[in-house]
Amino acid sequence: MSTDENNKTDVGDDESLFGPVIFSYTREQAIADGVLVDLSEWSKQEGFTIPVACTSAVWHGWIVPPEKAKSMGQSERGRAHDMLFVLITAIRRCPKGTDQLHFEVLFQQSPGRSETIRFKAMCGPGDTAEPVLTIMRPDED
Repeated sequence: MSTDENNKTDVGDDESLFGPVIFSYTREQAIADGVLVDLSEWSKQEGFTIPVACTSAVWHGWIVPPEKAKSMGQSERGRAHDMLFVLITAIRRCPKGTDQLHFEVLFQQSPGRSETIRFKAMCGPGDTAEPVLTIMRPDED
């Protein structure tokens, strides 16, 4: 750290404070590895203007329908549409500057059985500091 003529502290870059970065894992790598599932193309159709992804747990747990639900016509695209529609509606209602919100989606699991699932959506910086949205379970970060 150094002090300038106005007695302000200049912390320099992160490397001078913490040392060199020994490992980083980008959003692009997480999507390529399947840790995140890119929903950006589908989300554009719902009105999103920034990239959207969900965690693997959300994708495999709720977007991919159970076999009984598939037999009723449920599909990944349809379930993703439902989730994205509920999310964009919730975003439009939340206060400006909010970077995290919780929302619930009703999923058909089998004939006569639906389940309401709670999700968390977080807006944060992507690989190049652009805004991105990630949908996850409430216990994930």
